[in-house]
Amino acid sequence: MGVTYKYFGAPDGATAARVPVSMRPEELGGDELGHGMFTKIKPETMAAMVLTGIEGMPLHKVPPLELVVLHPDYAVVKLPMTVVDPLRGIGEESVGAAAFIWSTVPDRAGPQDAFNVYQLLHEWQDFSDRLHMAGHQPYCLVWP
Repeated sequence: MGVTYKYFGAPDGATAARVPVSMRPEELGGDELGHGMFTKIKPETMAAMVLTGIEGMPLHKVPPLELVVLHPDYAVVKLPMTVVDPLRGIGEESVGAAAFIWSTVPDRAGPQDAFNVYQLLHEWQDFSDRLHMAGHQPYCLVWP
């Protein structure tokens, strides 16, 4: 049995803490931004992928996630803004380079194939733009 990660935006932690009440796994329609993203990729892997590939940050320096809510059925974590901000306004070359860099980082989890990483970073670029336009912060809902 795997874990599903639903990424969404919210203006603050209090709002993010209430989102799981209205956003059950069977209702993956969206969030305050109209739609979130759901994937099997852990939020800490996503943070490391962006910060290592785009910001050139060593893997051991990637900041931790912040726990917002821990419930018996789910948890909500907040991702650092530094995970989505670097994606805004970068071009194809930077996304491609970041995907290649991440695919070569030793001792890490997550997607290995550079093309899969490239596609994922593009999805995150769109997510980052939506967050910025709404003035929201990135959160992740985790449930088994």
